[in-house]
Amino acid sequence: MGFRINTNIDAMVAQRNLSETANVYSRAVERLSSGLRINRAADDAAGLSVSENLRAQIRGINQASRNSQDGISMIQTAEGALDEVHSMLQRMNELATQAANDTLATSDRTAIYDELDQLRQEINSISSRTKFNGKGLLDGSLVTTNSGTGTVNSGFVVASGTNTSVASVDVSQAKASTTYTLSNAAGVLTLSDGSGNSQAIDLTATTVAANGSLTLNFDKLGVKITVASVAGETGANVSAGLDGGTIITSAASASANIQIGSRAADALSVAFQKVDTTASSLNLDALLTAFNTALSGTNSAQVTAAQNLMTGVQSAIQTVSTVRGNLGAYQNRLEHTIASLGVASSNLSASESRIRDADVAEETVTFTKAGILQQAGTAILAQANQSSQNVLSLLRG
Repeated sequence: MGFRINTNIDAMVAQRNLSETANVYSRAVERLSSGLRINRAADDAAGLSVSENLRAQIRGINQASRNSQDGISMIQTAEGALDEVHSMLQRMNELATQAANDTLATSDRTAIYDELDQLRQEINSISSRTKFNGKGLLDGSLVTTNSGTGTVNSGFVVASGTNTSVASVDVSQAKASTTYTLSNAAGVLTLSDGSGNSQAIDLTATTVAANGSLTLNFDKLGVKITVASVAGETGANVSAGLDGGTIITSAASASANIQIGSRAADALSVAFQKVDTTASSLNLDALLTAFNTALSGTNSAQVTAAQNLMTGVQSAIQTVSTVRGNLGAYQNRLEHTIASLGVASSNLSASESRIRDADVAEETVTFTKAGILQQAGTAILAQANQSSQNVLSLLRG
């Protein structure tokens, strides 16, 4: 056979195989150290796409499970408050039954009315203060929106000379079906709801920067007005520009959207009914007023009013029972939803793992094999590089 010095084919073959072995060894090290079979798209382009879709679904499902748990907490907050309302209605029924008995005098029924009135006020107080993350659950204003029919809406010009206008109006925490009115007094802007509730903000020392904004937070009434300006404006001029403006809220839907899945369509609407003595479903205010009016009339009228109140309170008890039953049904459904989401998350995670995660046993075998081949390849490359020196024996002759 011939001997060649310039081109050592054996060394080139050994070097090529050693390079390939080094690549295999490097991938095995990367997979074993990261625990992932796919560390970059080049490892498995199709598998990466599928696994990323699975990851999105898994994370969406896990968040939906947390959403459902928060939904249960929201429901439990409302239902817990209604438990106390039930207790007060039971006491009102007891008092109305007592008042209907002819062994009582007018003064006795007056004392009964005083307690009934306090119970009525507390029921209404519970309705107004039962909130979850600032959202009223029993006052019918869970989802209050801007009707858009008021004068102070997005785009309303406050001061045209400086291009100052209302950028947004947030009424999500405000009362539904309410007209709020703004009034200015020497730079002090006051918002009123028409029911004796109001809040004032002093804007005399405030300015809106050029290309900036200012948020007027009437937090006691649940209204936020954001004013934006191009050239800048003083707070006093903003107050004057909003003077006389109105904000009208729409009737609330009194329902909460609970996102219980990874798709937009996977949602549950939980209804929270208004529960106070003014609600049409309870209608106790009119009956209590009639009973109080009857106290100045005949004994027969007092008895009749007490009997009517008995009927109304018993109906209210049934109404609250229905509301609590519906909330309990929602809670049971969400508990099953959480269990189902847990199973789905586990199964999808297993699928994603089979695609994305490294098989440690397999990669260990590959790692060991590649390591041995690297050592053998290095030794063979050294031998191949030595073979060219055999030509020197021919030169010595």
